[in-house]
Amino acid sequence: MVSFAGLNQDAAMLQERVERFTATRNAILAQVREVIVGQQEVLDQILIAIFVGGHCLMTGMPGTAKTLMVRTLADALGLEFRRIQFTPDLMPSDITGTDIIEEDLSTGHRTWTFVQGPIFGNILLADEINRTPPKTQSALLEAMQEHSCTVRGHIYKLPSPFFVLATQNPIELEGTYPLPEAQLDRFLFNAILEDLNAEDELKVIDRTTATRISDVKPVTTAEELLDFQQLVRMVPIAETLARYVIRLVRATRPKSEEAPDFIKKYANYGASVRAAQFIVLAAKARALSHQRYHVTYDDITAVVAPVLRHRVLLNFHAESDRVETDDLLRQLIAQVPRPKEN
Repeated sequence: MVSFAGLNQDAAMLQERVERFTATRNAILAQVREVIVGQQEVLDQILIAIFVGGHCLMTGMPGTAKTLMVRTLADALGLEFRRIQFTPDLMPSDITGTDIIEEDLSTGHRTWTFVQGPIFGNILLADEINRTPPKTQSALLEAMQEHSCTVRGHIYKLPSPFFVLATQNPIELEGTYPLPEAQLDRFLFNAILEDLNAEDELKVIDRTTATRISDVKPVTTAEELLDFQQLVRMVPIAETLARYVIRLVRATRPKSEEAPDFIKKYANYGASVRAAQFIVLAAKARALSHQRYHVTYDDITAVVAPVLRHRVLLNFHAESDRVETDDLLRQLIAQVPRPKEN
């Protein structure tokens, strides 16, 4: 077993933290399973994003329980939940909050008072985020990166931890706007919700058309989640695997010498170094979730697609040949040589 990097703690205490992490993750999933049927891969990705401290974008057709999944997770995590329904007329101040003038009736003195918007919570559900124009979508940029927002020159810190779990419908649907590239890059994952199989759909019908009411109970706290985020960062990764991540990310850039021919043909833009950071962090969280104390090759390849699918932008050749981003990423993983694991 590989020991934790920078180990300065008593081994027994560290083991207790790891066991608490595993138990809490299992308890969260158990609570969510009281409401949500199927979508295990998406749930795993959202939990990884939470344990890393990142944000998650969920893409799926209407009726795939995206909103219900986020609300249920917030209940299980015991965090303050806020929801914004994105619409074409939503303004940036509707998200961040705004200053209002208040008058003291006794003195007649007027002062500016900041009224917090729905962004001031722990879990922010940005529902149908691509239903509003880019100007309002971009109001989340500072919050997602800096965990703060600026209103009339004043900087207001957001609660910690802070997660944006955004849902979007496929951009082919009428009345949707593609998210700006800068905002897409702030999301750790782009999780795709697929259709359920027939048996799972039968379970959904059984749960939602009867009198059964699920009571989701909180199983952790904000302070404990912050501790888990530090624990994840302590998981070591071999230098050979870190270099492999760099090779993968650099190979997505069509102007790079390391890019294969199919990337140069079908990709307009590749991923930045932020993608490499997110792949490593997500792989660490996945390793710990599977009760491993070091990152493996499988941990990396499992998170490559959700980390990169919204960062590799395709050109008209790909659209003409009906090539999807996930197709290119699968080819890329197959082509880049597998590293030796220490």
